[in-house]
Amino acid sequence: MKRRHFLQLTTALGMVVMAGPALADAMADAKAMVAKYASKVEKWDGPTTGPKAQASKTIVILAADMKNGGILGVTNGIQEAAKAIGWKVTVLDGAGSIDGRTAAFGQAMTLKPDGIIINGFDAVEQKPAMEAAKKAKLPMVSWHAASAVGPVDEVGVFANVTTDAMEVSKAAANWAFVDAAGKPGVVIFTDSTYAIAIAKADRMKQEIDKLGGTVLEYVDTPIAETSQRMPQLTTTLLQKYGAKWTHSLAINDIYFDFMGPSLAAVGIKGDGAPKAVAAGDGSEGAYQRIRAKQYQAVTVAEPLNLQGWQLVDELNRALAGEKWSGYVSPLHVVTTQNVEFDGGPKNTFDPDNGYRDAYKKIWGK
Repeated sequence: MKRRHFLQLTTALGMVVMAGPALADAMADAKAMVAKYASKVEKWDGPTTGPKAQASKTIVILAADMKNGGILGVTNGIQEAAKAIGWKVTVLDGAGSIDGRTAAFGQAMTLKPDGIIINGFDAVEQKPAMEAAKKAKLPMVSWHAASAVGPVDEVGVFANVTTDAMEVSKAAANWAFVDAAGKPGVVIFTDSTYAIAIAKADRMKQEIDKLGGTVLEYVDTPIAETSQRMPQLTTTLLQKYGAKWTHSLAINDIYFDFMGPSLAAVGIKGDGAPKAVAAGDGSEGAYQRIRAKQYQAVTVAEPLNLQGWQLVDELNRALAGEKWSGYVSPLHVVTTQNVEFDGGPKNTFDPDNGYRDAYKKIWGK
């Protein structure tokens, strides 16, 4: 890697600001990263070998909140893959609360399934129930139950499925940096209920700071309460920061479901600042807003349907007594320029890389 000489200026507030060659290098790197993840996903880079389908299994999906577009998308993918592999599926909705998820987990245990899929909540939150499932030797896989990809041994998760969350966050921050011509002023939205949400938000803050942008505020507000909180919170932040607020960075699209009316009320156009950039998950609503240029510019989408298929494949591997696949699913920077490919017309990131056929071939279907 070539050595670079960075010219930096230190302000009276102690902030490091890049200038000259340093800014040009940082901008070139950021543009390259965005371009890489905005390109078409046409090649299957996942597993090509694995166990044949384990016959006649019954599984339970424990969904954190089916109102969340990411969780819904993954659930749909699981159901599609389960049909292909020949399994029966029961979906239990935690309805956006810890108590709801606890009750759903208890119900799942009474059903005595062959396996459980944790969909969209932190493994630590339900540690007692997960330890009970582990003790009962009940195979579990998960989506977004931890910040890392792969096994979560301490709570008995065979494989946690997600994109590289830190890369997702970096891509979101880099897009904002490029769009703001190197001078983004951002508000970051996260939810400390989830370890992965804090990790993603911290990574965005780190990246913006490193690039010389400004993090105006770091807002911790529950995903489950966005419909009640975001309208007034948006108005308050506009009054506080005005034109300094160039971009909103959030760990999930759902934060932007409820910002538009507050922005419109003060005369901000749909493609005006602050521009909304989501570090996950690529919901249907996000696609619609991006296409219409209505109060969201970018989502760094996950392949939700593909991840549903991966969860079924990982659970099949667990049931067969084999190791997890090691596969990390691709991310995709969705903008108004590329919203119409890789599943875009269906308002989702669904890679045109043949993943369905690849998994069916592994399963012998």
